[in-house]
Amino acid sequence: MISQYQESLLLPERMFQSGSMDTTYEDVLEHIDSGIMLFDEEGMLTFVNRQMYGMLELTRHSLVGCTMSDLLSNVQLGRFKKKHLLRSYREMVLKGKQCYEFMDEYGRYWRISLFCGEQMRGYYLFTVKEISDFKLIEQTAYQNDSLAMLGKLSASIAHEIRNPLTAIRGFIQLLHPYLHQLGKEEYAKIILAEIDRANDIIHEFLSSSKPSVPQVTMIPVSALLKEVVLLAESEALMKGTQINLHPLHEDMVISGDIKQMKQVVLNMIRNAMEAITERVDDFSGRIEIGARREGGEVRIFISDNGKGMDICTLDRLFKPFFTTKENGTGLGLSVSDRIVKNHGGCISVSSRLNEGTRFTITLPLIQ
Repeated sequence: MISQYQESLLLPERMFQSGSMDTTYEDVLEHIDSGIMLFDEEGMLTFVNRQMYGMLELTRHSLVGCTMSDLLSNVQLGRFKKKHLLRSYREMVLKGKQCYEFMDEYGRYWRISLFCGEQMRGYYLFTVKEISDFKLIEQTAYQNDSLAMLGKLSASIAHEIRNPLTAIRGFIQLLHPYLHQLGKEEYAKIILAEIDRANDIIHEFLSSSKPSVPQVTMIPVSALLKEVVLLAESEALMKGTQINLHPLHEDMVISGDIKQMKQVVLNMIRNAMEAITERVDDFSGRIEIGARREGGEVRIFISDNGKGMDICTLDRLFKPFFTTKENGTGLGLSVSDRIVKNHGGCISVSSRLNEGTRFTITLPLIQ
């Protein structure tokens, strides 16, 4: 006499031996959350559950008794589904892989698995299951791993880059008296200030997962934008781009870290220059910069007539590591967004393909 457990193990074997499905097992397979197709040793589809024919958008009657060739030639089966059925057949039946994963036209992820061999007695069992949640968790874990790796590398990389900057800074200080005699003392001040800003940018980019506290001072918006435009003008000229700074009211003052705010505006100007150079049609590159008061806030805008962005790019623009540049890090805008939020403000963007992009930085004013 055999136990109930042993009997349950024998049921699937008897099911395949007899060529018919036990009604209890059939009811179970009808209600699981995976799609199921069972082909016999002749390649004939003998069973398909409700989930499967619902996914294929066909009826059970039109499927049972078909071969894979019949299924692929079914005029009611969508082109996208035919493509992935054929690919899964090639990958698993012909190449011997156990599963095949793909993303459908709605952005959902699916996994098709194949069970065959001696234990299936010549039958081929295909299962189809949505794995979008699993993929989301996998992508999040990958992003967290990337952040962790970035954190480990940042200290050593920052140290290696800062060593030559420290040497340059020291030599500039040694040359300071000679520049003073030549009446060029301002050059030394600008070089030292830019070296210090470069050090801060390196630290900010490479430790983007560690928010830094702003060194708060009073910042006149007009002086901020004039200085940034002065720094970017030479690069813009080399790229054939004109920067237009709109007239500014001198009474607009914000509270924040001057180095960080310069970093944000410069980053957006350089992004605008790259967007302009990526346009292939014949046009004159132009960047407009200005600011206006709206109630207790100031809105700084940087607009360009570059290649623009589509909706998908706009949705992911401020996410860490997302970039459309071949050699980009994907950290520039995410860091800028965090800096502005640390200052109590926000960044908004509007864009249209082949028409240009407009960034708006909104910050609270000092009353």
